[in-house]
Amino acid sequence: MSNTFETVTRGIRITVQPEYMPDRSDPAADNYLFAYHITIRNEGKEPVKLVSRHWIITDGSGREEQVRGPGVVGEQPHLDPGDGFRYSSACPLSTPVGSMQGSFQMETDTGEQFDARIAPFTLASPGTLH
Repeated sequence: MSNTFETVTRGIRITVQPEYMPDRSDPAADNYLFAYHITIRNEGKEPVKLVSRHWIITDGSGREEQVRGPGVVGEQPHLDPGDGFRYSSACPLSTPVGSMQGSFQMETDTGEQFDARIAPFTLASPGTLH
């Protein structure tokens, strides 16, 4: 896997590892598939639940797409202090380079909501960035 990108918001550490999927991409048809592997770890002092997600996906032409929805991969994990949750998903692009960033909307057991930031990370097929 390539680079690792990490942020911490209110004790919620989000680590992202993007990965180009050459076997599921077709560059001749401008179709590039990128997987991303996410670990969410509660390093704070209070339990939280991941309620929803917001992604901003930008391709190499500067076209932006926003994706919002409940939970991640069909789940809304509840994380006690010290707990973690991992999942993988994928993002198709029409360019060999792009980026993603966003946030997970978290809710404490007392009902307080906050956004755990996901740092911008690069999606790039091999040999496209120097």
